[in-house]
Amino acid sequence: ERDQDDRPIRMAGTVRDITANRHADAERRIASEVLRNMSEAVAVLDYDFYFVAVNPAFTKITGYSDMEALGKSLGILDSSRYGSDHQQQMRSELEHRDHWQGNIWMKHRSGKEILCHVKHNALLDANGKCAFRVVVLDDITEQKRAEQELRYLANYDALTGLPNRSLLSERLASAILRARQEGGYVAVLFLDLDRFKDVNDSLGHAVGDRVLHAAAERVQQVIGPQHTVARLGGDEFTIILESLSSPEEASVIARRVIDAFSTPLAFGGQREISVSISIGISLFPDHAQVPTDLLNHADTAMYHAKAAGRRTWQMYSPQMDETTQHRATLANSLRRVLERQELKLVYQPRYSLRQQRTVAVEALLRWNSAEFGPVSPQQFIPLAENTGMILEIGQWALREACNTLCRWQQAGVLNLNVSVNVSAIQLQRDDLPRTIERILAETGMSAHNLELELTESAIMTNLEHNSNILHACRKIGTHLSIDDFGTGYSSLAYIKRLPITALKIDREFISDLTKDADDEAITSAIINMGHSLGLSVVAEGVETAEQLRFLRDHNCDEIQGYLVARPLEDAQCLEFLVNASKFLPEPSESRLPIL
Repeated sequence: ERDQDDRPIRMAGTVRDITANRHADAERRIASEVLRNMSEAVAVLDYDFYFVAVNPAFTKITGYSDMEALGKSLGILDSSRYGSDHQQQMRSELEHRDHWQGNIWMKHRSGKEILCHVKHNALLDANGKCAFRVVVLDDITEQKRAEQELRYLANYDALTGLPNRSLLSERLASAILRARQEGGYVAVLFLDLDRFKDVNDSLGHAVGDRVLHAAAERVQQVIGPQHTVARLGGDEFTIILESLSSPEEASVIARRVIDAFSTPLAFGGQREISVSISIGISLFPDHAQVPTDLLNHADTAMYHAKAAGRRTWQMYSPQMDETTQHRATLANSLRRVLERQELKLVYQPRYSLRQQRTVAVEALLRWNSAEFGPVSPQQFIPLAENTGMILEIGQWALREACNTLCRWQQAGVLNLNVSVNVSAIQLQRDDLPRTIERILAETGMSAHNLELELTESAIMTNLEHNSNILHACRKIGTHLSIDDFGTGYSSLAYIKRLPITALKIDREFISDLTKDADDEAITSAIINMGHSLGLSVVAEGVETAEQLRFLRDHNCDEIQGYLVARPLEDAQCLEFLVNASKFLPEPSESRLPIL
């Protein structure tokens, strides 16, 4: 009320507390901002699953703007992965549940499928009935894809797509458990590609990888999907055969796999390469009860298959472990072989059919162990190569051969060469030419009296590198010959690139020379080829007068074998060289008079 001068003289009114309303408004503003800035898609739907409101993240995840979604059914996000029955069942379940969450495939506006983690919550009215539904979506497609890739990498080989060692162990354990419950055999086949290192070294690792991939496909085709084929690493594969009724079934399948590799592997378009495999087999319950032992036994059997000549299979037996232990003990003793002076050289003469005299001797290693007695070169030379001892042993053999020839020359044996075998490992070392020069200087022997013998496989291990090494050796003055020619690559392409002076025909062709027309043809072809390339040709393993007649008739240059002489001790060989006749008998005679 105001007076006549319009001044307030009395007031009346009400006061109301609006703190709660202000707090509610603030909460609504905060909730709105949170909803608008959430990374998850949030949609509010009515009771019948029609969109009432959506946040910006909904548009980002689903591709639908708020104007496109409002008033539309949730069905616009239904994936084609699910049928209508499944969709109806899902709606029915949500209608009867206030809270639900799970992973569901949904369809983006563009049509692509996305995997979403969905949370559904019902908003109840005052009567406890559902008034609205709040659905929160989170796109987990990439997350799940990454998880799947990690699981794949943890269980599968990236190169071949086969199970790896981890998954193999799981499947083998499961197979053993089933065999215990149901009976039958479980077989583990351990596969290794023969001489795969040569492929990598000569053709490159990229080609080697493609060969491994092709080999994996070949094995998988033979075995079929009912059995597990795994790659353990490198060129090693493993097969698990389940529900076998007898051990013989494993042998039959092993033979089938080996035969499958008789056809070259195709890779890189028109390229093909021939490889063979060796297989070891172990059986549950005969050989072991747990996965690790089965794998180890199959691995042991595989190495025995390689020792048996490769391209074959071997069934595990306890005696193999004894052999492996013996091999390990032998390798340990080999490390002290030079210290104990247990090595010696024997010499096998080589006779020239043209000059009718002994023109060379081949130095051959022998080991008489204090623990094991005489050890075969077929046993200890591979061991020496595997342990690296071949480098020291090779130098010792080269020095000993040179010293021996120098003593013989002082005793009056002139115009004689000595040949020494060189392994692939020695050839790989860049210092081989320098080693030869040093030993020649130490012993005083002429380089022209030294011949290095190498196998084809040793040369082809790294052809470009080895070619440089051999040219350096030839430049010193040493002679170079290919040993066991005809059993390896036998390629004119590499022979013409290398400074070779002689070819030695492998005894495999000489042994049946007068009984096998194919061996006769091969031997004759090698002689003619060698002569056309200006090379001397030596026949190894000559034992009969009939073989001698054939080689003489086909103009072979030299022969080596029991018909001339067996490998002889130093003193015996010197006596042989001093007293030997210079002439061979007529072909009708069975042996040389010098024997």
